Amino acid sequence: HGTPPLSEAALLSSANFTLSLLPARLSRRIQALRNLPFIVVSNPHISQIYDNYLHSLSILEPYTSTPITTLATETTFTDMLSDLVQTHANTIPTLARGFLECRRYISPASVTAFLDRHLRARIGTRLIAEQHIALHLASQPPKPSSTASRRPTPSEPETYIGAIDTALSPSAIVSSCGSFVSELCELKYGVRPGLVVNGQRDARFAYVPVHLEYILTELLKNAFRATVESGREKDAPVEVTIATSAGEAGELEGEQGISIRIRDRGNGISAQHLPNIWAYSFTTFSEDDEVDALDTISAAGVGGGSTIAGLGYGLPLSRAYAEYFGGTVKVQSMWGWGTDVYVMLKGVGRGKGKHGGEVGGEA
Repeated sequence: HGTPPLSEAALLSSANFTLSLLPARLSRRIQALRNLPFIVVSNPHISQIYDNYLHSLSILEPYTSTPITTLATETTFTDMLSDLVQTHANTIPTLARGFLECRRYISPASVTAFLDRHLRARIGTRLIAEQHIALHLASQPPKPSSTASRRPTPSEPETYIGAIDTALSPSAIVSSCGSFVSELCELKYGVRPGLVVNGQRDARFAYVPVHLEYILTELLKNAFRATVESGREKDAPVEVTIATSAGEAGELEGEQGISIRIRDRGNGISAQHLPNIWAYSFTTFSEDDEVDALDTISAAGVGGGSTIAGLGYGLPLSRAYAEYFGGTVKVQSMWGWGTDVYVMLKGVGRGKGKHGGEVGGEA
């Protein structure tokens, strides 16, 4: 729809495009929840998510009968869209608590399959809504914007097209996330490892900042925790290396991707655990207490506390975010030494992602 501020016609087109996609996507999530065993859907937490989707669909339905043709209607629609985004803000921890309570009635493999598909679809649905909201706000007369405080790093406003920063600095995101994770680490352990950022620190690419922020926060949490628990926090800093990916034939200038390696000396992952790291029900955190990923994320979401483990589904959801626009996350671990995690990302606009990276797709 162009670079903000949008014309009236472009803004109305964005609103109608958003409206054309969301009801079908919400309907598919409702159907997926209905396909779960009845005893699972009856759980209060999962039932709450089901009711939220039904409510959102009912709120959108009146707008589907006629196109949005005036700025007043577009503004009302966008305000409603913002409320819906907030309604679904706690979907992940709420689902985690529900599946945690239903673990006797559904297999871990079934939980992983459902969450893998559901959470990938959620990424796209939120992005569609947030993109229009951001375009709407950027097209209004200059005034303090509540969205500015949610941006993870300072950026020139003109580099943003909606929720996408066309000149995103991975180095700045690494520094921001590193500071946040360092504080969590010191809060829990009383110490914080060093963080070294090298490589092409001045690299820029087009991407969604909140996606990269989530990916790096989760991966840095793992690296920091492993370093501290191995006793190497004083002599083995976590190392982050940034490199631009080589361009492919036919790509436009500026559409290059980014590769990020996160290296720690935290003794690595054992061969016994390595095959399970992509499962939502698996974590190496607090194994002696039989705490799995569902416990940690649901505890973080319900209690509101931030811990060095448990703010999210970690590796599997990080990979889902990366794969949405055609990237990936890979892990190489040497047991007894440390772990390298490679994040390969394609700039937005380089092509369709593995799981529907064109915003109109449905995972």
